[in-house]
Amino acid sequence: MQKITPFLWFDNQAEEAMNFYVSIFKNSKILGITRYTEEGAKVSGIPEGTVMTATFELDGQKFIALNGGPKFKFTEAISFFVNCDTQKEIDELWEKLSLGGEKGKCGWLKDRYGVSWQIVPIILGKMLGDKDLEKSKRVIKSMLQMDKIDIQTLKQAYDKEN
Repeated sequence: MQKITPFLWFDNQAEEAMNFYVSIFKNSKILGITRYTEEGAKVSGIPEGTVMTATFELDGQKFIALNGGPKFKFTEAISFFVNCDTQKEIDELWEKLSLGGEKGKCGWLKDRYGVSWQIVPIILGKMLGDKDLEKSKRVIKSMLQMDKIDIQTLKQAYDKEN
């Protein structure tokens, strides 16, 4: 059993968001849905029968989404970091997740629900952790000029001779 599970508070789009995310990530599935009962509706002000929680898995990571009303909003202070193996994977996730949202700098984006994501190639961590600080500095400088991360451009900065 997963010990820590991200819990996402939505106004009223929990089921829609769950379906959106499950459609994007491989090896994903819907685990369950609970609905507001009469008692829950009285306390929350959310109509009886509306989805209360939606539980789902994205590539093996369990999430719970709640329809809790408009009290709280997502911020960039919390984001989901997605390790990508290939440029194709970066390109696909970048386009799908940002559809209706906002594309940011350095691999960051907000989806249509306001949830922040970082779409990052695994190789970036290896480059930034290189013992040759000049290589690392070139990679950082290159990355800071990007919106969507481009692996080939990072490799060119990494391999560049002074």
